[in-house]
Amino acid sequence: MFEVFDHIDQMRRASGRVALATLVNTRGTTPRKEGAKMVVGEGGNILGSVTIGGCVDAQVIEEAADVLHTMKPRLLELNLGDEEAWEIGLTCGGTVEVWVEPVALDHPDEGAARMYERVRVHAAAGGQGALVTRLDDARKLLVLDDGTTEGDLGDAFLDERFAAEARAAMEAQRSGTVVLEGVHAFLEVFAPPSLLLVVGAGHVAMPLTQLAKIVGYRTVVIDGRPRFATRERFPDVDELRVGIPSELIREYPLSPAAAVVLVAHDYKYDLPVLKHALATGAGYVGMLGSARRGATILKILGEEGVSEAALKRVRVPIGLDLGARSAPEIALAILAEIQAARGGGTGQPMSARPRR
Repeated sequence: MFEVFDHIDQMRRASGRVALATLVNTRGTTPRKEGAKMVVGEGGNILGSVTIGGCVDAQVIEEAADVLHTMKPRLLELNLGDEEAWEIGLTCGGTVEVWVEPVALDHPDEGAARMYERVRVHAAAGGQGALVTRLDDARKLLVLDDGTTEGDLGDAFLDERFAAEARAAMEAQRSGTVVLEGVHAFLEVFAPPSLLLVVGAGHVAMPLTQLAKIVGYRTVVIDGRPRFATRERFPDVDELRVGIPSELIREYPLSPAAAVVLVAHDYKYDLPVLKHALATGAGYVGMLGSARRGATILKILGEEGVSEAALKRVRVPIGLDLGARSAPEIALAILAEIQAARGGGTGQPMSARPRR
């Protein structure tokens, strides 16, 4: 999601105007991808997709061009073919609703762009927010988890009702279309990007952070060795820190959305970092190394008072069994396990799942 907004900024700087298309509703079964976005620039540049890139996306692109011409948002109701419907969770052909709105630097009403930017900055700093958009007149109400609000939906009573819905949606971490008092609105939740904190700037850390950035993680690499932790080796990592890992790691909130990966293969790093990480709510803690080495480190931690339940959280050897050999392959196996843990997946082949 944050990558989409980065591209919005790039397109706006180049052409001044972009159209932002958001999948706001599906009909036929439980939706799975509400909030999927596509950005269409005046020059024809396109980023993202609201379905799977087929005929529906082509229709959205065509409509987006007209939205940029008129500078008026619109709600599209589009029919899907069987294949496209299956990809977004519908068992057969159905319909989707897509909200297309202009985001322009040179337009008098830059409210939408301002609110998107504000919620992005707030989420990047660790907060949550929800943006409510009326699907009849494009009014917006921004609700942040610190209690502040911005904008309105044209009625104080509606503002109060939808603000309450927004807070409940933030707690549930779920976006969707809501109908209150006959008003249809899309309620989109923005949460902090998941954090991948890698201790050790070795050969596995480089492809691991590159892959994680593609998936949408905020990436941090920590190492005590300046000649390893360099921008030449990690040009795209969000933060590159040189210092004592067990001290630097304390500066980051290790929430359930955080993954801590140790690839330094150094006892003086591994033991204190693990001890700290296991005392937090980090959603994933993994360490590169053999089963024998892992058992030794866990035994030492146990002797230092770390509980058995906490020790069971450490994934060592790290990663899913992909038959990995090279550093990029090992990085892929690690990220695959992180994603499985984050999404509640089994790590088994999709083809092995029972057919419905």
